[in-house]
Amino acid sequence: MSVSVIIKWGGQEYSIRSLSEEDTVMDLKQSIKSLTGVLPERQKLLGLKVKGKPAEDVVKLGSLKLKPNTKIMMMGTREEGLEEVLAPEENLAKIARRVKDYKVEELNPPREGKRLLVLDVDYTLFDHKSCAETGLELMRPFLHEFLTSAYEDYDIVIWCTLLPVVPLPSRSREQRDLSSGTCWVSDHFYELGVLDHPNYKITFMLDSAAMITVHTPKRGVVEVKPLGVVWGKYEEFYTRKNTIMFDDIGRNFLMNPQNGLKIRPFMKAHLNREKDRELYKLAQYLQEIAKLEDFSGLNHKHWERYLSKRQNH
Repeated sequence: MSVSVIIKWGGQEYSIRSLSEEDTVMDLKQSIKSLTGVLPERQKLLGLKVKGKPAEDVVKLGSLKLKPNTKIMMMGTREEGLEEVLAPEENLAKIARRVKDYKVEELNPPREGKRLLVLDVDYTLFDHKSCAETGLELMRPFLHEFLTSAYEDYDIVIWCTLLPVVPLPSRSREQRDLSSGTCWVSDHFYELGVLDHPNYKITFMLDSAAMITVHTPKRGVVEVKPLGVVWGKYEEFYTRKNTIMFDDIGRNFLMNPQNGLKIRPFMKAHLNREKDRELYKLAQYLQEIAKLEDFSGLNHKHWERYLSKRQNH
């Protein structure tokens, strides 16, 4: 049986008709988020109660016995700094085209039952602009330890904005000179041992061709990294419920704000190598949330608070 409700928020009404009685309150909140931009943890749905208490996220909608087109008042505000994405249907069409046309070059096969970790490159894994004689000097501290720990529970995907990002190790110096940006990333991945490390494996890499442009009221047209491309390509392995993405640029999460964790950028490597412990702490966070079946109720903005609470119990 289908469930149809009308959400009243901000002086407007939003009709939701795509849910069934088997869907949960969290599924409803995710639908509301797609329409309003309000994250699930910021939503307060008035009137949804079980035995006089607010319905928890895991409660099935069928058990609430909602009448068709029940009106539900919502209280909540959009995440600070989160821009509205215009023309959502147009953006979904762009994602569908990427799913159809973009070719993923797998380095290693996906593993059943693993979560998905998607990582940015620049200022996330290493400082790509500081001067250095070798890539090792630009590598973020604890990188290999972080990836080794994450690999226990997550398939690892690297999303770089350069094109292409997966080179042939045997290509000639002349071929490498044709794309200096690509040469930097690919050669340093090999130099750092990221692509052939004995303790972890990279599942695949994505480049700018997997990104889409979206229109926002504040910044106009911007490029973003839609996780829907990965979910469409590997729907039997990865969903919004088991995916987390690290990036130092928040706008890259515009299509999937619930799945994004804005990492502190690693810059001025020669000054910050001794004090940067971001990956060390984030490895612990990934271990903690890997115990969950569903990530969609988390607010990764407060990951340090979440980690502290778990470690103090």
